[in-house]
Amino acid sequence: MDRERQILHIDMNAFYASCHVAQSPHRYAGKPIAVAGNPETRHGIVVTASYEARARGVRTTMTVAEALRACPELLVIRPDFPLYRSFARQVFDTVRRFTPAVEIVSIDECYADVTGSSQFGDDIEIARRIQCMLRAELQLPCSIGVATNKFFAKMGSDLRKPMAITRIDKTNYQTLLWPLPVSEMHGVGHRTALALHKAGIRTIGDLAVAPIELLKRLCGSRGAVLRQYANGLDERPVVSGRPDPKSVSHSVTLPLDTTDRDLIRRTLLQLADQVGRRLRKHGKAGRVVTLIVRDKSMQTISRQAKRALASNLTDDIYRDATALLNANWPVQKPIRLLGISVSDLIDAAEIDTTWQLGLFDNPRSQAAFEKRLRLQRLTEVTDTLRNRFGENVVVRGRMIERDGRATHDKRAHGTSLQTDNLHEEESNKWKS
Repeated sequence: MDRERQILHIDMNAFYASCHVAQSPHRYAGKPIAVAGNPETRHGIVVTASYEARARGVRTTMTVAEALRACPELLVIRPDFPLYRSFARQVFDTVRRFTPAVEIVSIDECYADVTGSSQFGDDIEIARRIQCMLRAELQLPCSIGVATNKFFAKMGSDLRKPMAITRIDKTNYQTLLWPLPVSEMHGVGHRTALALHKAGIRTIGDLAVAPIELLKRLCGSRGAVLRQYANGLDERPVVSGRPDPKSVSHSVTLPLDTTDRDLIRRTLLQLADQVGRRLRKHGKAGRVVTLIVRDKSMQTISRQAKRALASNLTDDIYRDATALLNANWPVQKPIRLLGISVSDLIDAAEIDTTWQLGLFDNPRSQAAFEKRLRLQRLTEVTDTLRNRFGENVVVRGRMIERDGRATHDKRAHGTSLQTDNLHEEESNKWKS
């Protein structure tokens, strides 16, 4: 008989805020703090808040002004993504001391399969040791779910925060999970929860016994999967290693809500540059470019364009994103956030083949084809220089701000915390 799996889900508590506390405890420990887009201008949105701030009414997605009204003594901190990635690498390295089977889900959470790690104790003891080490060595709090499958482990880490360890298994899951609102079930989004509510499915227990045909009608093929999870059936393995990305995206909250077309174009170019860089690092190219735009009322639009030919070149991504903006967003309407995503990915090696096959049965001229090859070669050269000497060694003139600064300050310009960044940095660490 196979040994029952032992799965942990490690979820860092108020991670961004906790990183700042760990870095500067004399300034932030025990105080209400929030990480938000632009504390100087009071624009931007609260990304996360410490538990001291939450106790005073501060919530994620509040504007800075709203958060300060709720908690006048709130300390608002500008996001520092390199700091968060640095701490995240240390967190995952700590978990890997107990097992190599670590699946990074996001910058602040991972699964760990400790079935074969009995030399460190049972699963509860390993969870306690990980939690204590993260607190003692990194000054970071976490909650850990302990279970026989990934769904129970994830739900366990969510049940009690901060600094909790919760086991969910076949002996207690109906007592712990079934009374919960279906909206609190991992894998159930806002729209799905609304659809389930309208059908009278209000708790996880309701979902567990709902007819499969009804769930399929409400949620598609996902309905049957959710029902299995609610009944404790989840055979998904913990997958370590670098996953193949399905998309690459980057977004930024602007310093001020703006209609300044020069600033908007410069920001789009910077986002296209970041997305293109990461696509090329993965050896991928994409056929679908998506533009995301948000205004001050948090109204968000997402518009897509499908390319005839896949690309990972900054110029192509920028051109498509700009066309989407011009076609879908009024010039006079202020913008708070911009984002670009590229999906429907293929291996980059297929790009040249596609161009060569289309060269003689399309109206494209030989001159246009040669111009594109030169652009690809130039991109390869600049990527090599930036990989070796840093992002700012080569900067496009159109990315220079009016005061002469380049828009490559990752601390202030753009958010991308997808796991591919963490895997890239892990890989680079071992190469160096």
